[in-house]
Amino acid sequence: MGRGGDAGPLKLKRTFSLESLSSVKDDLVVLRHLWFGSKKGDSHAQRLESFYSKQASKYDKFREKFLWGRRPMLAAAAARLRDRHDLIWVDMGGGTGENVAMMNEYLPLSHFKAVYIVDLCHSLCEQSRLKVEANGWKNVHVIEGDACEFVVPEGAADLITFSYSLSMIPPFHDAVDNAVGQLAQDGLLGVADFFVSGKYDTPMRQMHWGRRFFWRSIFDIDNIDIGPERRAYLETKLERQWEINSEGSIPWVPYLRAPFFVWLGRPWVDAGKQAHHEQKVEAPALFPPTFLYTQSWEDPEPDMKVMRICPEDTVLTLTSGGCNAMNLLLHGAGHVVSVDCNPAQSSLLELKQVAIQQLDYEDVWQMFGEGKHPHIERLFETRLAPFLSQKAFNFWQTRLWYFKQGLYYQGGMGKLCWVLQTLAMCCGLHFSAKRLANAPTLQEQRKQWDSLALVYFCKNGPQLLVWLFSKLLALLLFNRFVLWFGGGVPGKQYALIQQDGIPIEKYLARTVDGIAENSHLRKSNYFYYNCITGHFLRDNCPSYLRQAEFAKLQGGLINGLTIASGFFLDELRARKYTKVILMDHVDWLGDAYVQELPVILMDHVDWLGDAYVQELAATLAQQVLPGGIVIWRSASLSPPYAQAIADAGFAVTCLQRASDGYMDRVNMYSSFYMAVRKSKTA
Repeated sequence: MGRGGDAGPLKLKRTFSLESLSSVKDDLVVLRHLWFGSKKGDSHAQRLESFYSKQASKYDKFREKFLWGRRPMLAAAAARLRDRHDLIWVDMGGGTGENVAMMNEYLPLSHFKAVYIVDLCHSLCEQSRLKVEANGWKNVHVIEGDACEFVVPEGAADLITFSYSLSMIPPFHDAVDNAVGQLAQDGLLGVADFFVSGKYDTPMRQMHWGRRFFWRSIFDIDNIDIGPERRAYLETKLERQWEINSEGSIPWVPYLRAPFFVWLGRPWVDAGKQAHHEQKVEAPALFPPTFLYTQSWEDPEPDMKVMRICPEDTVLTLTSGGCNAMNLLLHGAGHVVSVDCNPAQSSLLELKQVAIQQLDYEDVWQMFGEGKHPHIERLFETRLAPFLSQKAFNFWQTRLWYFKQGLYYQGGMGKLCWVLQTLAMCCGLHFSAKRLANAPTLQEQRKQWDSLALVYFCKNGPQLLVWLFSKLLALLLFNRFVLWFGGGVPGKQYALIQQDGIPIEKYLARTVDGIAENSHLRKSNYFYYNCITGHFLRDNCPSYLRQAEFAKLQGGLINGLTIASGFFLDELRARKYTKVILMDHVDWLGDAYVQELPVILMDHVDWLGDAYVQELAATLAQQVLPGGIVIWRSASLSPPYAQAIADAGFAVTCLQRASDGYMDRVNMYSSFYMAVRKSKTA
């Protein structure tokens, strides 16, 4: 028994070693034919056969570690066809039929009335036939023929794909024309392939001249043309629906990563339609590599009371966490434009938007209510990525772990919350904080707050010791670096606080003490409840996460949201508005702040300085319709730029000041302003 028991692992290990050696041998066979194989024959079919015949049986295992664009292409197509049946799919240059096996993982083959694998290479078609027979696919047909000439027996196809084949078809115009001519009006054409950009290409495709030269010459050795002409021609024939540009590793070739793209198009409906936010600027220099805020840090309730939102409204707002942009839609705004110069904030809101459009409520709740999702990788691949822009796709594909560790512990504010929670735990205050967050009544919350040793000390301790302690906290936790990268408070806004004669530690103490004494965290203050716990509650969360409101957004309201990654002033000039929410945007500006900037930021002074304030005020006067409302908050009790907005033609009113007491559920600002655009005859 003992010897027999020992033989199992040894046998398994020996089998594994043999399989590994066999896999290495197969890879080397493929590599030999890739690098040293010749293409002989008078016709394209003969040249393909001479190239693939010796490697056809080893083709699939090697290509699965090389052709990285196949799965995202199939997932994107499946996501758009999942509600349809009796589909016709033609895989042009389908090779061994591996795409069909992959598609079955994203969209069961029962959705297809017929699948045609079309390829000119006899050896690859033979592998396809073996695969079809082995899997018992009755609706899959292998056609040994030319993609330029194949005719769909049913007359039209719902899906046509070119998976790493268009770059190997010399008369690619004929292949594209043939495919487009047989595509149903509501059909999709998908392409995955290697590529190099043109010298002057769209920003999301652009690459350095060295990479263009290197990769095009390398692939040209095998008569594979990966130039930009094919995609350019596709876009004269079809309307682009989705695209990503990325790079993937190559088996047995260290360091080098081959560029590939995935492109989906459909017959033209609106020739002027383009992805608005993909052409905008990147983040200014010295911006963090991720977002600062996972949620919007301004209370939307006071906003809604003064803005009188209606269906005729076109509203411009800064993105931040994006929660308040969606709240505007739920309050009836016809069109909401949400802009942020940090593309990570735009990517966060875009993920929320696509999740609402494509997922069930429970999945959205897990992602953005709990901040975690156990199956985020699969969800992203099959339901989210196929609808994200290039910028958002690039951002999220390497950060899905956010939803493993907890979304609300990521980004600047999230990391600050995590650090404060860790400090609370080290100081034995962790459970006290939890009790505070979950106090059943406001009275009990006040009792819990005042009983905290740290709070009691700050309110009742010796003044000298309290002063020394507060200065130490200000030095360690509330310095300019932490406030900028953790709380999004730049130097200019910090200066505004100091100009009011309020030390930063007292400013922050006023904020949190006002919340603890006046706002019930468990019942209605989801902002700080989330900071303490790292998640929301179903009855205490941003409006878009409430099930009834989610249903309204998914029912069509979310389509009224435009996400722009760029500068506020550019988006303000783009259209007329009835309502504008400046948040604390103007606090960040001023010539005094420009003088403090590192040289690296001087290229971006067009979005800074007092001159900008004057330009902003003048542009508001031009773009906000008469009777339109502009609101903002400030860290200053009397922000100096309010007069510039008044001089531009607005009736400016200060609605609240922190010096008068508790402000709102965020309570983080010193003043709240409204400006109404006067009529031009006034």
